[in-house]
Amino acid sequence: MTDVVAKPAILRPSKIEPRSRGGGVRTIPLVTRKLGSTTLINGITVFDPGAAVPLHSHNCEESVVILSGSAMIEIDGVEHAAMADDTTFLPANIPHRFRNASQTENLRILWTYATIDATRTIISTGQTRSIDDEHDKPATA
Repeated sequence: MTDVVAKPAILRPSKIEPRSRGGGVRTIPLVTRKLGSTTLINGITVFDPGAAVPLHSHNCEESVVILSGSAMIEIDGVEHAAMADDTTFLPANIPHRFRNASQTENLRILWTYATIDATRTIISTGQTRSIDDEHDKPATA
């Protein structure tokens, strides 16, 4: 990958093509290494009604803000209800998952990872992949 010189940016999520994560979950990458970030990445994930991501962990700290909707968040085996403006802090390697608690409305979350080299490990399979890899496939793929 070529070096990217970081420049200030205003990102407009409505103009960024979402990336499919399967099962009614889509991610809109925002601040990434492709933009020139050297220390963090973030984005928005949208969950269709009832959609969820599998139990997973990351190799770095993560913070998630519920932008809209209602969620059930499982953190290290304990479920927590969450709503708009609720915010999580997750240390590295803590198993967690988000599920849309509504059967009628989308859930939108803003996530931030503490490194551009963030990975996701699916607990059930042990498969690890780079978060960057998730940003390479459009939702229509």
